[in-house]
Amino acid sequence: MPGTTQLNLNIPDTTKPRVVVVGGGFAAVNFVKSLPGHQYQVVMLSKTNYFGFWPLLYQVATAGLESESIGEPLRQLFDGHEDFHFRSVAVIGLDPDQNLVHTAINDLPYDYLVLATGTKTDYFGNAEIEKNAFSLKDISEAVDLRNQLLRSFELANLTQDPAERQRLLNFVIAGAGPTGVELSGALAQMRSHVLPADYPDLDITKMNIYLVDGVDRVLPPMSAYASQHAHSYLQELGVQFKLNQLVDSYDGQTVKLKDGETLETRTLIWAAGVTGNLVAGLPDDRVEHGRYLVNHYNMVQGYQNVFAIGDVALMKTKDYPKGHPQVSPPAMQQGTHLAQNLARERRGEVWAPFAYLDKGTLAIVGRSRAVADLPGGFHLGGLLAWITWLTVHIYYLSGFRNKLVVTANWAYRLFTRQPGTRIILETNNQRSVRRPA
Repeated sequence: MPGTTQLNLNIPDTTKPRVVVVGGGFAAVNFVKSLPGHQYQVVMLSKTNYFGFWPLLYQVATAGLESESIGEPLRQLFDGHEDFHFRSVAVIGLDPDQNLVHTAINDLPYDYLVLATGTKTDYFGNAEIEKNAFSLKDISEAVDLRNQLLRSFELANLTQDPAERQRLLNFVIAGAGPTGVELSGALAQMRSHVLPADYPDLDITKMNIYLVDGVDRVLPPMSAYASQHAHSYLQELGVQFKLNQLVDSYDGQTVKLKDGETLETRTLIWAAGVTGNLVAGLPDDRVEHGRYLVNHYNMVQGYQNVFAIGDVALMKTKDYPKGHPQVSPPAMQQGTHLAQNLARERRGEVWAPFAYLDKGTLAIVGRSRAVADLPGGFHLGGLLAWITWLTVHIYYLSGFRNKLVVTANWAYRLFTRQPGTRIILETNNQRSVRRPA
């Protein structure tokens, strides 16, 4: 058509083996960083043009950090990496028989394909909840949630309807894993130290934070020690628990639980589950529980040149019969290990099977409160676990600027108890509450 822009991936021809990486998260980034650029042409395809440090998304959502401080452009991250090519484009399908990746622009042939697409929010088939709830999987969703939280307080300060005011001040979080626990703690501390000064004419003591989960404890993936201490910390902060409960429905105003109990709220935050972000094209029998079945070399079953790494990979081992946990450490280690195996192949060496080194699990529950499960059966709680959490997250943040900005933000908050700039950025998100006309 006249005036239509013609697009092309514009990947240069090469005599090297071409490695196409789909995704730009922890697994993908560590894979590319570890792969010798002089031996391969690497093409990374990702809808977003940045690498996000997802463990800190909840702080963006609760105005603790600016969104730019937890993201780094992928082009900048690999600046100077030999024969690396990034394209911000959606991958819409695969043809493993023809060694092709189908993108929204055109097809791209590969010699090796690495699927590192991570996860997406799992609503378990509930379309109503998917439509009305807020999730927290990337920076844009974190900004949407921050807008929702701040707009709720603004509208609660304006409305003359007591029932609507209470609905605006009730916040329900579905899922008591790390995301739900960290969000609950951050909201509770906002209620104690920030909102009374921001809204002196609003009775913030009416604000309720409900944490809902279908199991009988918080942080179910962690130890009983971590769970008990996290529960105690949240209880001290005034979080209300609805355990052994499942969310049945949510119409934008009322959360209905499976036992029939209802919670009036304008904000349901869905942190109840994730599933693999799969790309169409591989046979259904190569997928189990929303993840690609892989062997101990991260090869997708039945293929010698198609790999899956990170959250989207299901590698069954003696220690992890249901696959590795869908968190960043296994993803990072699988990315690095696969790159090392490809380098071994170029040297004519035998591939090594992947073995996960569990360095422990951390979760923060507010200022000076955190829990840690460490190797060897050791556990930490309180201030020492909190300092450990801060140190680990600063270490793994990408880019000197981000490390500096986040450290400065946290130091400021430590002494002032004030989170970051609490501004509302209007979006077209139809779920958010709006100022009455």
